[in-house]
Amino acid sequence: MTALHELAATELVALYARRELSPVEATEAVLERIAAWEPHLRATYALDPEAALAAARASEARWLKGAPLGAIDGVPSTIKENIATRGTPVPVGTAASVLVPAANDAPPAARMREAGAVILGKTTMPDYGMLSSGLSSFHALARNPWDLSKGPGGSSAGAGAGAAAGYGPLHVGTDIGGSLRLPAAWCGIFSLKPSLGRIPIDPPYAGRCAGPMTKSVADAALLMSVLARPDDRDTMSLPAESIAWSRLERDPRGLKIGLLLDPGAGLPVDPEISGAVRAAAERFAAAGADVVEIGPYFTRAMLDGMDAFWRMRSWLDFQALPAERRAKVLPFIARWVEGGAKLSGAEVFRGYSQMGAMREAAVAAHRPFDVVLSPTAPIPAFPAELASPTDDPARPLEHICFTVAYNMSEQPAASINCGWTRAGLPIGLQIAGKRHDDLGVLQVAAAWESMRPAPRPWPEPPAAS
Repeated sequence: MTALHELAATELVALYARRELSPVEATEAVLERIAAWEPHLRATYALDPEAALAAARASEARWLKGAPLGAIDGVPSTIKENIATRGTPVPVGTAASVLVPAANDAPPAARMREAGAVILGKTTMPDYGMLSSGLSSFHALARNPWDLSKGPGGSSAGAGAGAAAGYGPLHVGTDIGGSLRLPAAWCGIFSLKPSLGRIPIDPPYAGRCAGPMTKSVADAALLMSVLARPDDRDTMSLPAESIAWSRLERDPRGLKIGLLLDPGAGLPVDPEISGAVRAAAERFAAAGADVVEIGPYFTRAMLDGMDAFWRMRSWLDFQALPAERRAKVLPFIARWVEGGAKLSGAEVFRGYSQMGAMREAAVAAHRPFDVVLSPTAPIPAFPAELASPTDDPARPLEHICFTVAYNMSEQPAASINCGWTRAGLPIGLQIAGKRHDDLGVLQVAAAWESMRPAPRPWPEPPAAS
């Protein structure tokens, strides 16, 4: 028998509809799981069991009447802390924030609440979401449930760890350079960074997306059916479109697939990771897909230019803070941000232009293909205490060269587990598609999910001493 905390969202709503399970029972089981894991993972913020159980009881009553609010009514869920939820402060991971309760739900939170989700609380992130790590000046250090000495990735750190550990089936994170996909890869879960504007977010920003983090492709598709609705608070929100999110069947025969094993810049790819991704591509080829290896399109100039632009953007915010608040920012972030103080206008403009160059290069590389496969990250999960794999504020972005271009090009890109290192750490396969073909990416991910080797059991919390 599958434990209640391991049931998928699709399974839960089917059981609720048949009156074989109550949302209260499911929520209690997930809260019990969180209580066992949380002293080790530190993945949650503003966890509210009382409110969650009240929401579960209300959902139970609706299901008994045959009148659920929506597709995820009664499903235990979490939301990343930088996505505003009414009444909860939004510290964006940093002790430098002034804690003021949010006045309204941001679009993803609003859609989940309207659909009846049981919101357990929020999940943790690093300062300003500018690290692929669970290191924060505000939150406790988040860890990876597969190996507690490793980090879960970031910036959707708590969501990645919580999804793998059984903190309910549905989690929402955000991504501006890899912040959904990197923790998905390092925690062995699934995530989709959708096309820009597919899931409205507030505040919007170039490349910034919200997206699902789940154990299965089907659960992510179910959550997309709830989240992918226009909201005019996001000035880049896509118009309403009828998408059959549950239609995940797709025959790999005839698919045109590109295989990218070297992005062109950043950290070298670990041989275990490139081997696992190549093996996945070979399985697609054996199933009838046309797989072609492609050369790198990402450059050092793109990475350095984006770094300069983001530093200046962050420096302007940082230097506007009072001195006592600046002193509370994570030292790694402060050192990185201060590098923006000496940048000239010309350097910042050239950096911004490199983000456009990323967009053009990614779109051109994808033109012949339905999807492109690549590693999500060049390395496995790294030590939890490090801010980044290099732990160097001068070169903090060396690990995002496979992911960030798709933020700039607005293309959908998913991460799904495709294997394990000899040390037992998950390896992520990135599947990227053409702009607006979010369903196509989900379908190819579902095809891989059905053909990949049997996954390992999800990690268990350490035994109580």
